[in-house]
Amino acid sequence: MNYLPLLGRIFFSAIFILASFSHFTRGAIQMAYQQEVPLAIILVPLSGIMAFLGGVSILVGYRAKIGAGLIILFLIPVTLMMHKFWAFQDPISAMNEKVLFMKNLSMLGGAIFIAYFGSGPFSLKR
Repeated sequence: MNYLPLLGRIFFSAIFILASFSHFTRGAIQMAYQQEVPLAIILVPLSGIMAFLGGVSILVGYRAKIGAGLIILFLIPVTLMMHKFWAFQDPISAMNEKVLFMKNLSMLGGAIFIAYFGSGPFSLKR
């Protein structure tokens, strides 16, 4: 059972680490501009750095509470600015964005758990 927190950290952090690289592409920056994100050329790569550092911190369990804080700071604006399901007229687009919004809310809940409880066993902790 001691391996379960490690497995959870691996699964949780994977999406942030893997997706962070796309935040340095023109496509990601352009998509953010289309969603009216201010200073997207700066904020999108910055969000990629936050997602990567937070994800790696959680993965290895080194200062995971701080890493979870980075993920929380990443998820709140991304969820609210990039997945505005309520603004879509097309029901399929609205449904897709609502799914992504809810996915981010669930990840936000996981990050809050890690911010409170820390990394658990099999981590670098300090």
